[in-house]
Amino acid sequence: MSLVSSLKHSIFIRIYGGLLIVCLCVALFAQLLMDTINKERVQSYRENMATGAFYLVAEGIAHQKSAIQREYWLSDASSLFGSTFRIVPTKEINFSSSDLRRLNNGEAVVRYVDQPTYADVYYLLPDGTSVLTVRISQVNEQQVRAMAVFLLDDLSYYNTLSEKRNRLADLEQKFSFPLSLQAVNSLNLDSDQMARLRRDEVVILFQDTSSSQSNSSINIIVPSEINDMAVLMGPVPLFNWFPLNLIVSMVLISMFLISLGVYALIFPLERKLQLIQVGVNEVSKGNLDVQVQVIGQDEIARLSATFNAMTEHIKRLIESQRELTRAVSHELRTPVARIRFAVDMLADTDDEDSRQMQRDYIDEDIESLNGLIDEILTYAKLEEGSPKLDLESVNLKELIEQVERETNALGKPIRIIAKTPASKVTAIADRRYLHRVIQNLAGNALRYADSTIIISAGVRKGNAWVSVEDDGHGIPEEDREKVFIPFSRLDDSRTRASGGYGLGLSIVSRIAFWFNGGMKVDESPDLGGARFIMTWPVKPLTQAIAADEITQEQSDRSFGNSAP
Repeated sequence: MSLVSSLKHSIFIRIYGGLLIVCLCVALFAQLLMDTINKERVQSYRENMATGAFYLVAEGIAHQKSAIQREYWLSDASSLFGSTFRIVPTKEINFSSSDLRRLNNGEAVVRYVDQPTYADVYYLLPDGTSVLTVRISQVNEQQVRAMAVFLLDDLSYYNTLSEKRNRLADLEQKFSFPLSLQAVNSLNLDSDQMARLRRDEVVILFQDTSSSQSNSSINIIVPSEINDMAVLMGPVPLFNWFPLNLIVSMVLISMFLISLGVYALIFPLERKLQLIQVGVNEVSKGNLDVQVQVIGQDEIARLSATFNAMTEHIKRLIESQRELTRAVSHELRTPVARIRFAVDMLADTDDEDSRQMQRDYIDEDIESLNGLIDEILTYAKLEEGSPKLDLESVNLKELIEQVERETNALGKPIRIIAKTPASKVTAIADRRYLHRVIQNLAGNALRYADSTIIISAGVRKGNAWVSVEDDGHGIPEEDREKVFIPFSRLDDSRTRASGGYGLGLSIVSRIAFWFNGGMKVDESPDLGGARFIMTWPVKPLTQAIAADEITQEQSDRSFGNSAP
């Protein structure tokens, strides 16, 4: 598997990448939410601040007795405010239902425009048919001072101290900050501020704060017509874009959304692990037929595939063990019975020639038992797990010639033809096991050949191959896969004379599997009998063979793709 593919299907990359995407999405959502909330907050702040000031202007207009006086008063108010106040019919302005609701509740409506930057402020006059409006480009100190003058003008209609204080209490309902009438000496003003106050100037005090619990604010001190008394407007809170409660809310919301995103990332993995856990529980109860169905290509999906292969492998090992036990008991019974018979014959005869013949029979049966035990141990070693392969460069010509000499040394009346490759042709393999493969195939061919067998080898298209063929009766096509099953016999022809235990070809098949290759059997095109071919990669194995491939059936299915 390539690095890109590994990273693509890595759980950790998916989790980290997903977490990064979740965090980015939550950050964007939090930013959008904070902008939306602040937009509403600042709109509410503007309208609350404008309501009190415009209420004072509307009250000033109402105090004028004639239209001319109202016009003059509005002109003076516009000059003082720095922007022109106008009175327009309500029906000329396209108000929304929420705007009309605010106007009818005695609140100001502010329409803010970003480009160019300005705000139109509207306030419903007492007649209910017209609104007071002004366009403000920016809020400045002149407007603050004008609001103080409007307040003094309103208070001038109330003569006594108690009336003025009652009026301020009523006005507080329209303002978003306190209004009070206090003694000048209680305001902690410096000498310069006291002097300005005596000159009937409005004093503006800025109060900064480092506390996260309160915002910066301003206090507006307005000299009154009552000696040693001043009107205190404030503290007027300045707008705070990032108040503590909003930040805490955003953090909590972000943490909640990130938690949901993380859960959405982890839940599929948790579900897959739960499926594997169910499978493990079933296997612990002895149910080896369980299969964990996990879809995907990540580590957990591969783990589930390995788990399924493991259960298949364990099941196959158990079945193979049972099969081996049954077969071994059957195969051992015959030579043991012959040995017992020969021993009895030794005890019952005094003839030296007869006794020597029985001893020879016993030696042959003991040799047969040794061969059977060797075959069983070899098959069990190859079947139970991955054997240790001593991979090396094997000269195929030398190996074929060695097997040819060893086969001829058996003295069988069979002609052996060795078709060897060039002397420089090599393949990476375990020489001991590869020799065992060719030797087993040659020995099998000797038992069934009429007169000739051919042993050949070579390398083609990155695959090495060895082939053994004979001129016997061959193997029917429907029985060709059965010859690799342990202790299988296609007929009853295997007798003591023909030899064989049904393990040779099974061992060959397992060796081919551990070479990451395959075995197949077909018809010899030259001799007409059976031809056995083993192929495997010329280069050494670069990765472990997956446990789910450890089945004889999969090895058999690979025969068709391994032709030299």
